[in-house]
Amino acid sequence: MTDEANGAVGATQGDADAGTRDSHDVGQRTGNGNGAATGENGAATGETGAEAREDRIARGTGVREQIARGLRARKQNRLNVPDQAVVRTPEQARVTMPARPPNVAESSRVPSWLQTGAAWSWRLLLLGAAIYLIARVLGILYIVVVPCIAALLLTALLQPLTARLRRAGLPGLAATWVTLLIAAAVLGGLILLVSNRVAADYPTMVAEVKHTTTQVESLLSGPPFHVKSSSVKNALNNIPSYLSKHKSLVEGTVVTGGKIAAEFFGGLVLMLFVTFFLIKDGERIWNWLLGAMRPETARRMDRAGHASWLAVVYYMRGTVAVAAIHAIVVGLALWIMGVPLVIPLAVLVFVAAFVPLVGLLVAGTLAILVTLATKGWIDAIILLGILIIEDQLEAHLLQPQVVGRVIRLHPLAVILSLAVGGVLAGIPGAVVAIPVVAVITRALPELRRSDPGPDEPG
Repeated sequence: MTDEANGAVGATQGDADAGTRDSHDVGQRTGNGNGAATGENGAATGETGAEAREDRIARGTGVREQIARGLRARKQNRLNVPDQAVVRTPEQARVTMPARPPNVAESSRVPSWLQTGAAWSWRLLLLGAAIYLIARVLGILYIVVVPCIAALLLTALLQPLTARLRRAGLPGLAATWVTLLIAAAVLGGLILLVSNRVAADYPTMVAEVKHTTTQVESLLSGPPFHVKSSSVKNALNNIPSYLSKHKSLVEGTVVTGGKIAAEFFGGLVLMLFVTFFLIKDGERIWNWLLGAMRPETARRMDRAGHASWLAVVYYMRGTVAVAAIHAIVVGLALWIMGVPLVIPLAVLVFVAAFVPLVGLLVAGTLAILVTLATKGWIDAIILLGILIIEDQLEAHLLQPQVVGRVIRLHPLAVILSLAVGGVLAGIPGAVVAIPVVAVITRALPELRRSDPGPDEPG
C-alpha cells in the first residue's frame, strides 16, 4: 500500500515538472514575440527620434512637462503617507525592541542631518574657492576674455546667414567672406550716414547752441538769480588757466585715454580674427572638442552644446529687436522736437542698447545734452521723461517679454541675472549675464538626460 502511494506521488510530481517545462517554453516563445514586437516599435519610432529631439531643444526645457512631473511627485508623496502607527502592548514592545549595542562608535552619535550638512559644506567651500580662482584669472585676462565673448555673440548673430549661404551652394570660405563683407558694408554704411549727417547738421547745432547760451545768460542775469554776464564769461575764461595749472592731471588723463584706446583697438582686432575662424571652422572646432571625450559623454555634450548655441542665437535676435525699438522711439522723439543730429543719436542709442538697462541711460544723457543746448530745458525734460519711461519698459517689459520669451526665461530670472551680472562684473557682466543664464538653463537638462539605447527613440 505504501509503494502504491509513493508511485502515485511520483507520477503527480512528474506531471508537474512537465507542466512547468511547457509553461517555460510558452513563456520563452511569448518573450520572443514581445521582443520582436518591441523591435518593430523601436524601428518605427526611431525614424522620428531626431525630429523629436530637435523640437524638444527648440522648445526649451519643457516647462509644462516639468510642472506635470512635480504634480505627479506631490500626488505620489500623498499616496505614500505611512499608515497610523500600530499600538502595541508594553510586553510586545519590550519583546520586539532591538537591543542597543554595548559599544557605540562616536561617529554614529552624530545626527545624520549634521553629517550630510558637513559633507555638503566642505564640498561647497571647495567649489566656491575654485570659482573665485577662475574669476580672478578671467579678471587678469580680461583683454583676451572680453573680445572672445564679443566674438561669440557676433558669431551667433552672423552664423545663421552663413548657414543659409552654405545651403545655397557656396563653399565654407566663400560663405564666411560674404557674411563678413555684408556685415562690414552695413557697418560702413551706418558710419558714412552718421558722418554725413554730423557734417550737415553741425553748423545748425552751433548756431542753436549760441542762441541757447544767450538765452541762458539773460535768464541768469534776471530775477531771481541776478548773475552778471561778466561773471559767466570770467568762469568760461578760467578754463584755460585751470588746464595750465593742472597740467600733470590732464597729461595723466590723456595717457590713460591712450592706453584705453590701444586696448580697445587690440581687442577689436582679436575679436575680428576669432569671429572669422568661429564662422568658418566652428563645426570642426566643436567636433574636435567632442572627439576628446568618451562616446556617451560626447553625445550628451553635443546635445547640450546645440541647445546652448540656439539660446545664444535667440538672445542676439531678441536684443537686436529691443535695440531697434529704442532707436526708433528716440529718433522719432528727436525728429518731432526738431533736434539736430537725429540719425547719429539714434544710431548711438541702437548700439548702446546692447548693454541692457544702462546703455540706454548713457546714450540718452548725450541726447538730452544736445536737446538742452539746442532746444532748451523744456524739450530736454520731455526727452528725459521719454527715456525714463523707455528704461522702465525695457527692464519690466522688453527684456523679460521679448528677450526672455525668445530664450525661454522667466521675467524674474532676466531681471535678477542683469542685477547679479552688473554687480559682479559691471557693464560686461550685464551684457553676458542673460546669455550665460540661458546657456545654463538649456544645457543642464540635456546633460542630465540619459543617453537613449539602440531600441529607444532619441
